[in-house]
Amino acid sequence: MKNQFLTAEKQVDALGKALAARLDNDLPPLSYDVTERLRAARMQALAARKPELLMTPIAEMSLSAGQATLAWGGEGGNIWNRLASFLPLLVLIIGLIAVQRIQSENNTIEIAEVDSALLLDELPPMAYTDPGFLQFLKVNQTEQSETR
Repeated sequence: MKNQFLTAEKQVDALGKALAARLDNDLPPLSYDVTERLRAARMQALAARKPELLMTPIAEMSLSAGQATLAWGGEGGNIWNRLASFLPLLVLIIGLIAVQRIQSENNTIEIAEVDSALLLDELPPMAYTDPGFLQFLKVNQTEQSETR
């Protein structure tokens, strides 16, 4: 898409140059006064035109030896742009903390359910030392919740 615009611009430039060359060839030679007035008018027109906006990058990314680095631009970046660039990092950290707390609460609830099942059931003392006892309690809990 971008190449189409570039080729269209090149075609327009070539057409303009061909038209200017054709006009130059068909014009009779102008006097020195006329050429100087035209030159002065051209200079005034160039001085009066709006300056082009230059886009300066806030940060510059470079890739070397398979590692990417991010360098801050000194001219275009103000404090709000820099703070806004750290916003995704802040959201990520908050999300990780929230996930850790939710998992911790889930583990605590699971352990509390196992403890309450142990305290409510009548079991022989050897059942508490069995390595598969926790798995047995979990299976029984899911069976009991399905039958309810």
